[in-house]
Amino acid sequence: MTAIIVVLVVLVALAAALAGASVRILREYERAVVFRLGRLIAQKGPGLVLLIPGADRMVRVSLRTVTLNVPPQDVITRDNVPARVDAVVYFRVVDANNSVLQIENSLKATSQIAQTTLRSVLGKADLDTLLTEREKLNEDLQEIIDEQTEPWGIKVTTVEIKDVGIPQGMQRAMARQAEAERERRAKIINAQGEFQAAAQLAQAADVISQNPATIQLRYLQTLSEIGVNQNSTVVFPLPMNLITPLLEAAGRKAEESEPAPQREPAPGELPPGNGAGDLGELAAPRDTEETEAADR
Repeated sequence: MTAIIVVLVVLVALAAALAGASVRILREYERAVVFRLGRLIAQKGPGLVLLIPGADRMVRVSLRTVTLNVPPQDVITRDNVPARVDAVVYFRVVDANNSVLQIENSLKATSQIAQTTLRSVLGKADLDTLLTEREKLNEDLQEIIDEQTEPWGIKVTTVEIKDVGIPQGMQRAMARQAEAERERRAKIINAQGEFQAAAQLAQAADVISQNPATIQLRYLQTLSEIGVNQNSTVVFPLPMNLITPLLEAAGRKAEESEPAPQREPAPGELPPGNGAGDLGELAAPRDTEETEAADR
């Protein structure tokens, strides 16, 4: 009896081991690629999968979307600007058999192809394109990577450029460019405002010229506006047609009151106003000399 019990226990253990080796349970997002004696037989799952112990070998493949972070890549754009770019790639397995048969490690292969494609595509774009047209670059990257991974049974759904690192010198140059652009826009807007204001003033002048009483109404309105804050200030407008004759008369009077310019004497000519008295003064030194000679 003891021997029979031992044999039964051994048989039960062997049956349990065989059952454990031949039964697999797959989740909803998993598929099984089964090889029987080295040959691909079928894709199974999800749920319960029965295998022949010792003859069948199963490879689990997940069909969920994988998020792959592409390491930062040093890129030189078409306009010779160095940049450091990183991205993220979203892909999933659509054909479990090809993902096992056609490629050894689908995750590593997709990562490498994403890095090389990122450098090659961004190297053909300008820096302005890289900064302003990311959506188009993302679409180009997705199409190229997906075309290369399609034989592996992998579908690339999305490629997004996360960050673009630019040297500090280039960032300062871009900041100066943006500042200059803002100043240009401000000057244009200011000029447009001046133009519109001048046009409105011209229209207002045309309206006022049709009825002179409007200028008086405008004057009264201006006085009321000034009187709100400056109660001690009195503004009295004086027409220029009344002031102009006074200014012209004052100018003529000033011209008449100025002394006549004196003419400089010609060579050998006595200065104006030198008469006999002047000759006497000139001769005085000579008389003195004659007197001194007589005394001697």
